[in-house]
Amino acid sequence: MKKQNHDKLKRDFQELYRKTILACAVIGIGAIILVYLIVDPGLSALKTDVPQTELVSVPEDDDYDKIENGIHVRTGFIDAPGMMVTVQNCTNCHSAKLVMQNRMNEERWKSTIKWMQETQNLWDLGENEAVIINYLVTNYPPKKVGRRAVLTDIEWYQLEE
Repeated sequence: MKKQNHDKLKRDFQELYRKTILACAVIGIGAIILVYLIVDPGLSALKTDVPQTELVSVPEDDDYDKIENGIHVRTGFIDAPGMMVTVQNCTNCHSAKLVMQNRMNEERWKSTIKWMQETQNLWDLGENEAVIINYLVTNYPPKKVGRRAVLTDIEWYQLEE
């Protein structure tokens, strides 16, 4: 009788162990699914269809590439040879204002472009590189400013210890 009780207790324990393992597995799988749904609620990794993209065309009568007083309205670039190549290659990644404010010479533009290609995934500009550099050096040359202006109209005060 003692052996039968022991065998029954052993079977009950094994069954409880199996149920516990199964419950932990179900909870674990449920947790993984829940985390995945939080990270990717649209289940995009499971979709096999190609994402739909919409092509937007700019109407001809729009002011998209309008020039006023020698300035490209959309970007603020000076209208000169090479402007559109510069717009098409530089404003894909950053603002035209960032390009205009840098005011570098040819050598510095070349090294900046090389740096962007090596570290920022800028594509090979090919023949456009010379056109862009020439446009920027001609229209946005480095400013020779020298020292900063003298401070005027400053009301000085004593620091107290």
